[in-house]
Amino acid sequence: MSDELIQYPDKVSIERQKTITGAFRFRPDVPFEEWKKSARADLMDRLGLTRKFFAERVPLSPKILWQRKVENGTVTKMTLQAEKGYSFPIYLCIPEGQGPFPVWICVQGHGTGMHVSLKVKWQDETTPRTETGDRDLALQCLEKGYAAICIEQRAFGENSVNSDRTPGCAIQAPHAFMFGETLIGNRVFDIDRAIDFIYTRSDLRKDLIGVTGNSGGGTASIYSGAILDRLTHVMPSCCFSTYRDSILAVPHCHCNYFPGMLEWGDMGDLAALCAPKYLVIINGRDDTIFPLGPAEEEFRRAQEAYRAAGCPDRCRLVVGNGGHRFYKADAWSAMDLFLKS
Repeated sequence: MSDELIQYPDKVSIERQKTITGAFRFRPDVPFEEWKKSARADLMDRLGLTRKFFAERVPLSPKILWQRKVENGTVTKMTLQAEKGYSFPIYLCIPEGQGPFPVWICVQGHGTGMHVSLKVKWQDETTPRTETGDRDLALQCLEKGYAAICIEQRAFGENSVNSDRTPGCAIQAPHAFMFGETLIGNRVFDIDRAIDFIYTRSDLRKDLIGVTGNSGGGTASIYSGAILDRLTHVMPSCCFSTYRDSILAVPHCHCNYFPGMLEWGDMGDLAALCAPKYLVIINGRDDTIFPLGPAEEEFRRAQEAYRAAGCPDRCRLVVGNGGHRFYKADAWSAMDLFLKS
């Protein structure tokens, strides 16, 4: 994509990005496992995750807030303690039938919260809401016989500083920087704590744990896939392109950034770090935020890494016929091929 087609935020950015090549761009001449170890370690440092991951974890202390029957299953709203002084809400969605069930961690993007995954209004969590863009992720899982854990991401929904539940990233992301952390890293950490919770449940499978989300939820999904080994399936939507052509090209939320992103690598390297997990990346053909052409370039790099990892058939790029949204038919048909295998 030419420079003339991109509206960069400032002249300094457009000039500096031309001279930077990420130190951890995947190269086929480096053994895959050697590259993965060093690239992941550096990424975790930049996200402010290393200290959190190696610190002693506090008890999850799950607390049930309510439980109700829904179509195709049961939903229990709970809180889990992620770290001292901070707990986050989840919906634990269990399908009808006999477990243990495959489980998907569902994360919403910029909006009013995880209630979107159940297609209900946040004001009472019982009133149906009109949902466009196939973002009712938990209901999709239940319909397919999968369990789901919906996470309220940091700075979103109930975890926003705003009373109307609109995203609070503009305040909470800089605050995370002040502690040597990032919102991306903290959201990955909460997903890892949800996996800790899965491991306490006899009704949930430990050998099939997926993560999925759209936009900001897709971002949390692909970073989690790059870092968390206990995940087995990763399905990020409308969050994948190049840093240069997406979050450097147009104004984006504070939560998309971490220090030294361009010096580290690019989104194709995040996808490469997911190997050998099963990976389905979803893009919208007309998504102007994460353009498709550069996404296809980065996906080819991910494919090259998957070949080097010895699992070339475990990654796919799916293109939906539209803009910035989830595409459930396209996404699940591709992922189902992996799940059935």
